[in-house]
Amino acid sequence: MTNTAYPDLHLWIGGRWIEAGGRTSEPVIDPATGATLGLLPHAGADDVDAAVAAAAEGFRLWRRTSVVERSALLRRTADLMRADAGGLAALIALELGKPVVEAVREVETAAGMFDWAAEECRRSYGRIIPPRTPGHRLMALREPVGPVAAFSGWNAPAITPARKIAGALGAGCSIVIKPSEGTPASALFIARALAEAGLPAGVANMLFGNPGAVAERLMEAEAIRMVSFTGSIPVGKHLAALATRTMKRGVFELGGHAPVLVFPDVDIEAVARGAAAAKFRSSGQICTSPTRFYVHRSIHDRFAAAFAEAATAIRVGDPFDGATQMGPVQNARRLAAVEALVEDARRNGATVAAGGTRIDRPGFFYRPTVLTGVTDACRAASEEPFGPLALVASFRDADEAVALANRLSLGLASYVFTRDLALADRLSAEIECGNVVVNHWVVSHPETPFGGVKDSGIGLEGGTEGFQAFEQVKFVSQAPF
Repeated sequence: MTNTAYPDLHLWIGGRWIEAGGRTSEPVIDPATGATLGLLPHAGADDVDAAVAAAAEGFRLWRRTSVVERSALLRRTADLMRADAGGLAALIALELGKPVVEAVREVETAAGMFDWAAEECRRSYGRIIPPRTPGHRLMALREPVGPVAAFSGWNAPAITPARKIAGALGAGCSIVIKPSEGTPASALFIARALAEAGLPAGVANMLFGNPGAVAERLMEAEAIRMVSFTGSIPVGKHLAALATRTMKRGVFELGGHAPVLVFPDVDIEAVARGAAAAKFRSSGQICTSPTRFYVHRSIHDRFAAAFAEAATAIRVGDPFDGATQMGPVQNARRLAAVEALVEDARRNGATVAAGGTRIDRPGFFYRPTVLTGVTDACRAASEEPFGPLALVASFRDADEAVALANRLSLGLASYVFTRDLALADRLSAEIECGNVVVNHWVVSHPETPFGGVKDSGIGLEGGTEGFQAFEQVKFVSQAPF
């Protein structure tokens, strides 16, 4: 795809592209206009069962496929994604509302997930353990865990499906993935790249439909041996409970509410400008989005003013305009949720330093918003906004900063800004989260592990650790006959 035309939507089961037929369907909405882009078919129970059966059969073939062949196919998939990066970026811009220049970067990262899995699958080493008895051989071997059920959200419509699919396929697993119904064409683009790259039928399958019904059907399936979920905390906990019934292993990447600790020895204006760019990237709809800004009280007012100024300067508009820095939020529910959090904060004494209102145009646009004077009484202080909303408060010293960072039951990402490396080391150790970023804003890469602690999740994605999540260890003890 090389323009903004929206494709027909399908299910992908056992290598077949399945149209709506008599199935239920739902509209896919353009968040920049509110217009309907297309109709998405829903999988019924029979479709889910067919996908599980296809994945079970695909696993029997794929697990015996050499790592050289698996690696080559993953490389071809990455190459195909890059060859039409503009087409996939356009779909992301249409479905998510992310500025297209930003969407191009997402495509590159998603392709990088396949590159990394292509490399890592050739490094899946076991161990030879020194035996107690001469002539015996003791081996710990790594093997694929089996068919995987995966669920991805709408906020990273290429990166998250790519990370799950690439990791599973690289390890030798098959997969049934249910991406978000809000951004289906972006995920189906990856499915088509896999098919064009030569992936055997049934090794990967893609479903859409009623999220609860599809998820529960997949979780009941004995053939599914692992679940990989990215989404909300309540749904993640529900799926984790279901997984235990059939002893599926799981990786759950759930919500966050990232704290940012800013100390007085930094370039305040530079950090404020970087904060605005990072916070309002993808309209703040990123699970690692910096949101709770805790600033040393000696620089609080200066930072808040610079941050608000930078937020106000962000150009909000058409995702396909090259000058746009922030587009809409993805759906009407998010727009209403952000608006409600801001109004609640106002009622509880917070000050709107920037933004704080919808933008009067079609679609789901909200101004980049900065609140000061936020107290624990405000819902936004405890609820992940998942939108263009930042909170600024002050701290007295490092002890209070750590306490504020750790006050919630969430622990996905955090950010620290200081020139004092000893302090940075201390904070990195004491902040309770899965990812600590010091003096910059980039949380993850394909080659690095990513995951949360506390209510933000279990397990890891990405990196060697994330790849190994799709593997199990088999111990083999061999004696001469």
